[in-house]
Amino acid sequence: MSARNLEVEDLTQFQALLAAGESSLSGWHLQSLDLRGVDFSGLSVESAVFLGCLFDAGVEASLRARGALLFPVLPGVPFDSYRAKLYTGGELYQGIGDGYEATTDGRIYQWTLTAPRNLDGTLATAMHDHSIGDALDDFLNGELASRGVVGVMGGHAISRGSGAYAQAAELAAGIARAGYLLATGGGPGAMEAANLGAWLSRRSTAELDWALAKLAEVPDFKPSVSDWVLVAQQVLDRFPDGVQNLGIPTWFYGHEPPNVFASQIAKYFANAVREAVLLERCTGGIVFLPGAAGTVQEIFQDGCENYYASAASAASSAPMVLLGRQYWTEQLPVWPLLNTLAEGRAMAAKILLADSVAEAVQFLS
Repeated sequence: MSARNLEVEDLTQFQALLAAGESSLSGWHLQSLDLRGVDFSGLSVESAVFLGCLFDAGVEASLRARGALLFPVLPGVPFDSYRAKLYTGGELYQGIGDGYEATTDGRIYQWTLTAPRNLDGTLATAMHDHSIGDALDDFLNGELASRGVVGVMGGHAISRGSGAYAQAAELAAGIARAGYLLATGGGPGAMEAANLGAWLSRRSTAELDWALAKLAEVPDFKPSVSDWVLVAQQVLDRFPDGVQNLGIPTWFYGHEPPNVFASQIAKYFANAVREAVLLERCTGGIVFLPGAAGTVQEIFQDGCENYYASAASAASSAPMVLLGRQYWTEQLPVWPLLNTLAEGRAMAAKILLADSVAEAVQFLS
């Protein structure tokens, strides 16, 4: 077996490779592993890359002298810059019983507000976002590779208990039932509702209604993120086995906490990277629910890609659905401009203004 250009992301995998007889680590990329206690004396390590790994005293110098490349754990940052996996809600909100500020997510957000803008900090966040992108590739190219990804974008201000929140959940449930992997910006409001709908898409209407009513007990994440999260965890406790779906939030909007109904969370520091990744990954199309400046930006960022697509790529470009005719034509008249841009181009057949969830799902399919 050739082990060249191999990503080694957990200790069990590393031990299995050695047990199978591997003696050369050349070309291996070992990512964020605790390698204390490992004897490297009988292993060839030239051209091996160690990213944020832990070693016994004296081992790092020996590995460097033998040709390995080591990227050290960066000091003073409350996150793993080289993490190999996406986040989960449980991980980000560990310690939520002691308040949001005590959680992993809260401590990282606080760090972004106070960390000095030095090389260590910018390098740590850049390496983190690169690692998250790599982990996202692994997730989407794994067992879910055959499923198209459909995004639902919308505002964070939609409250639990509202008709708009219920509509977003219903929409996402229909998308998931159609066989797509649902993706959102991973935050509150319409994003949470969509992740919820996807998670419960195998459940009955009565069960979804119970979840909506339970969540409505704490309508918003203000004034208490903790109360907002804890009631969501009660829903997860009742329905622990949901459908895989994706959230892609950012610490740039730290005032928007991530929701726990995304089973996998790709959280970024750089919002520009996060926005580009989110739109790029939605190969099955995007539904835009009512939102404000952020949602409008996403509409035209996606529309720009479709507008300038070549004739060959335009035929396979992802559809765009604006859900809410009155909102997108009168309150925020985005549709007339988007529709005008599309005239005479292939993208004209890939955009839809709709009021009904069923119409939106049918258009995507």
